[in-house]
Amino acid sequence: MPDYILTNEELSTMVDTNDEWITSRTGVKERRILKGEKGTSDMGAKAVIQLLEKTNTDPLDVDLIIVATVTPDHVFPATANLVADKAGCSNAFNYDLGAACSGFIYALSTGVAFVESGRYKKVIVVGADKMSSIVDYTDRTTCIIFGDGAGAVMLEPTEEEVGIIDYIHKSDGSGVDFLRMKAGGSKHPATQATIDAREHFVYQDGKTVFKFAVTNMADYAAKIMERNNLTGDDVAWLAPHQANKRIVDATSNRMGISEDKVMMNIERYGNTTSATIPTLLWDYEKRLKKGDNIVLAAFGGGFTWGAIYLKWAYDSK
Repeated sequence: MPDYILTNEELSTMVDTNDEWITSRTGVKERRILKGEKGTSDMGAKAVIQLLEKTNTDPLDVDLIIVATVTPDHVFPATANLVADKAGCSNAFNYDLGAACSGFIYALSTGVAFVESGRYKKVIVVGADKMSSIVDYTDRTTCIIFGDGAGAVMLEPTEEEVGIIDYIHKSDGSGVDFLRMKAGGSKHPATQATIDAREHFVYQDGKTVFKFAVTNMADYAAKIMERNNLTGDDVAWLAPHQANKRIVDATSNRMGISEDKVMMNIERYGNTTSATIPTLLWDYEKRLKKGDNIVLAAFGGGFTWGAIYLKWAYDSK
């Protein structure tokens, strides 16, 4: 997480808002902002380096790095190329995956497939976004939500009944008009007109996105439980995308999971898009036990959504 903390109080000096308004609608109290001439790859590389140190892994032994992000350093090369280079993982092939707030769970299940195939033994999945680079700080409906951050996990083969057990992913491209960046791509390249119209920032139709998110994130979290014969009592933790506390509450209610089993850090970090779920796991790691049933759930632009059933693989030290 970047060092700089942007509080609701400071935001209220930038745009017409206040702490009570923000907290009641989103649950966010503060968010981290990456200052200076740094990009998503700087955060992603730091997370990978820490992961390599933690697991005592030689960077040259990493086979693949997948970076989920919607805020790449450049259109090309891939941010994953830069992360691998900065982390010293020169033997790893790597690429970016863009699925907005569902990016991490999409990338996680993709990494699982490479391990399950037997082709790779060490796959690192990174969720990283510098959302402050695409947030309009004159728009109080979006600037209150987002922050910057990165997290990384390592996938390895195992003979035990732990790890990623099941996943379901869905998408619906008809959601394009409700959550997107209007310009900057091949359809609407950057021009003076697009810049003047402030079309290079996140645009969100809040009510529509909220409705879709509540329905789909909740339904598919419940669906992954039903498919694996899990009840609310069987699930140790829900690790939901940190978009909005009300969406998280609706998801946990649909799953029959009590609030004390729901991982939350939105009050400290806001919505870090691809980074929310890995940073949740990082925050709660010391409380996780081997064999814990954990459901990861997300909803993002596209629309994209899905859920993963994970059985935690180790006791944290």
